[in-house]
Amino acid sequence: MSDFIAQQWDINGHPVPTTYNCTHVSFSQDGALSVPIILVQGPNSRAIVAKVHVINSDTRCCCLSPNGRLIAVAAGHTASVWDITDSDPHLVKTFVGHTKDINSLVFSSPSSLVSVSDDKSVKFWQIGDLSTDSVTTDLKSDPPTSAQIQSVSLQVKDGIAISSDSDGVVKTWDILTGLCKSSFQTPAKGTTYRDVQLINKRLILVWYKYNDKKICIWDTEKGELLQTVDVPKLRGLRISGDGTRVFYLSRRFIKTWSIWTGEPVGEVELKVQGKGPYLDPIYMDGSKIWVQSKGPSSHGWDFGISGSPPVQLPNMSTERPHLDFVGSTPWQTNSPSRIMDKTTGEVVFQLSGRYANPSKVQWDGQYLITGYKSGEVLILDFCDLHPQ
Repeated sequence: MSDFIAQQWDINGHPVPTTYNCTHVSFSQDGALSVPIILVQGPNSRAIVAKVHVINSDTRCCCLSPNGRLIAVAAGHTASVWDITDSDPHLVKTFVGHTKDINSLVFSSPSSLVSVSDDKSVKFWQIGDLSTDSVTTDLKSDPPTSAQIQSVSLQVKDGIAISSDSDGVVKTWDILTGLCKSSFQTPAKGTTYRDVQLINKRLILVWYKYNDKKICIWDTEKGELLQTVDVPKLRGLRISGDGTRVFYLSRRFIKTWSIWTGEPVGEVELKVQGKGPYLDPIYMDGSKIWVQSKGPSSHGWDFGISGSPPVQLPNMSTERPHLDFVGSTPWQTNSPSRIMDKTTGEVVFQLSGRYANPSKVQWDGQYLITGYKSGEVLILDFCDLHPQ
């Protein structure tokens, strides 16, 4: 506002008598604190709860954490976070990474911050564990660790994502809330090729047993082995998008079996040049499968045409949406994973920090699920991300 006065309004459009002499204001979720830059004060009593001193006077936005303990302020290219639990706030962290001014901030959780900048990027910052609750520490025990994520998959129509880890634990996650809905222990332990999918309301896991050289098909909820298929050493294993087949990739062939009978239903001899081949970890559609190699193009086949051999498909780029996920193949692991706008060639989102290089990925043009060696699973929704 030109007069540097912030006015409060109720949801019926009526002004509230309280005003603030400031350029920006933010309220905690319980309405207990308001933040005129850079004073933190109670909205009713107007008593100053805390004062935050920002060296850079070019402050453009601020926000309070959901628990009301932290305040984040954007000043120029940087964002800083203070603990305001007492009258003498202390600086927790300063985040530097944008190349132009930050124009919006929001806490996505009490310990994570999202910033939007004029440099056309959105960045996710991890503040860390800020808990002050007293805990009992057992100095004789090692800290708990999570098993490495071995597969991730999206089931958008069912509202879930699925992960499996090297301890053989399969979990389903609610896409909208990120909460774990179910967890199952399976025999699929170790670092091995695997995939999980919800098929006809049955959670089916396939994995490769190196010692026995078998593909195992397992009903996760019942704890039953459905089928085994004898195969030599493989380079990839996937369940088809329609849940009817298991795809197996070797250096020279891609073969598929019925997931319910274990009977072979088709194969293709590959003529792939360059490094590879690898089953595309991103794109799945019904009975179609894609193979990537380090070259100018990828190749796909449709195995679902009854009574006919697999039909080769046009280049994968014609099938994908305008947003393309980059960084999912073995030759791209040295650079951060990112989403690009295919119409402009610009990077519209980039994973950063410890999330820069996921070990497992699936992407459908809106939802992205990534799994990590740390055992973490990240689910992101890009429904509002459109081409320029």
